[in-house]
Amino acid sequence: MNTNDGHYEVYWPRSPRQTGIKPLAKRLDTLNGKVIAQVWDFLFRGDAVFEHLETAIKKQYPDVKFVSWREFGSSHGGEEKEALAEFARKFKAMGVDAVISGMAC
Repeated sequence: MNTNDGHYEVYWPRSPRQTGIKPLAKRLDTLNGKVIAQVWDFLFRGDAVFEHLETAIKKQYPDVKFVSWREFGSSHGGEEKEALAEFARKFKAMGVDAVISGMAC
């Protein structure tokens, strides 16, 4: 005897949201005179990508300054947790206004 009426229970595989939606940070009105940090996970070719990004951004915003990914170390790997925890302190100390975070896919 078939008791199936064509309806099935469905379960959502994700848990309920743990945090609410937060407002976005205020966007910079320009990059001129700003300091941009480069953060990279040392995978793929971030060194080449950041070089191209710097060149292109400087064409449009000649007074922008960059803090190289070399200053921060890898954002991925064995010491990732410690590195990420230090970023906010380093950004503040270096006067960073914005961050470009590059990662391999």
